[in-house]
Amino acid sequence: MPAPLRAGRIMVNFLLNAIVTLFVTVDPIGLVPMFIALTAGMSALERRAIGLRATTTAAAILVAFALFGQGLLAFLDISLAAFRIAGGLLLFWIAFEMVFELRQRRKTNTVNAAQGNEAAHVAVVPLAIPLISGPGSISATILIASHAPGYAEVMGLIAVIVLMMAANFAVFLLATPIDRLLGATGRLVLSRLLGVILAALSIQFVVDGVIAIAAGRG
Repeated sequence: MPAPLRAGRIMVNFLLNAIVTLFVTVDPIGLVPMFIALTAGMSALERRAIGLRATTTAAAILVAFALFGQGLLAFLDISLAAFRIAGGLLLFWIAFEMVFELRQRRKTNTVNAAQGNEAAHVAVVPLAIPLISGPGSISATILIASHAPGYAEVMGLIAVIVLMMAANFAVFLLATPIDRLLGATGRLVLSRLLGVILAALSIQFVVDGVIAIAAGRG
């Protein structure tokens, strides 16, 4: 296979993996009822401002970890192999919560605890942190970046993050009709389906880490 074609295929596979992993860990559709609850009684303009601030804050956090996450691990003397195993196990736990309907309850508890906060604070905590850019999406970002073969793939990952946050903002703007369309059953089915996909991805991260350690690269 010619080198340019091989490089293109690597880029496409990398970006597809990044899109699927981040979509499942961020779970924009699953955030719809949380956004509605946190912005209840607010005007459309206020809800738009909160959604924009939350998604831009989360984007900045994830981009920062995409660029500097591996450097932080090196500073803490944590190998990528060890982080892949730990991050994979964390993502598997999130997948377990999604499949058995535990994640939505945890998010609801976070929302209930934050509903008394001012709107400006709600956009950052809990929307941006930890609902959008929580431990799962941050770990996933670092893991994906660690698989980037070169600078172009890292830039591609950043583009995926920005597009994911733009999609998240669009979902917030359409939160009420989306929630009405899906209903409780639709949200449950979607959450469990995405949970199974995330479980498979997380196991792959763990396997990669174990192989790297067994090969003496950890």
